[in-house]
Amino acid sequence: MKKHALLNAPLSHVIATMGHTDQLVVGDAGLPIPAAPERIDLAVSQGVPRFMDVVRAITEEMQIERVIMAREFTEVSPALHAELLAHLQHIAESQNKAIVFDYVSHEEFKLATHTSKAVVRTGECTPYANVIFVSGVVF
Repeated sequence: MKKHALLNAPLSHVIATMGHTDQLVVGDAGLPIPAAPERIDLAVSQGVPRFMDVVRAITEEMQIERVIMAREFTEVSPALHAELLAHLQHIAESQNKAIVFDYVSHEEFKLATHTSKAVVRTGECTPYANVIFVSGVVF
């Protein structure tokens, strides 16, 4: 469910049409994107836009109930993972609802993208900088 104004029309539309438990993926430049979900390609060049810039825009707009990440993200890219966790803790406090964190293997993560409503591709080139946001409800 949408919370605020988002400038990218396809991304705004996806969030506006999400229901409870629908999934939205934000991925790095190398994440394979399956054919079924909508593809929202924001990548301009290496590092543009950054993963966290896109995450911040989405989490200001979308009610987040659950987050799914690959375990490899914590091991291979701990600084970006910590930045994401700190941001999501802030979002949980601001939305006054806890966010559940689930970790799966990278292979399981890629399989889970197949049932997502959309996959947003960023220009991020940090390994395993991928997250699935599961939509909550605002009431």
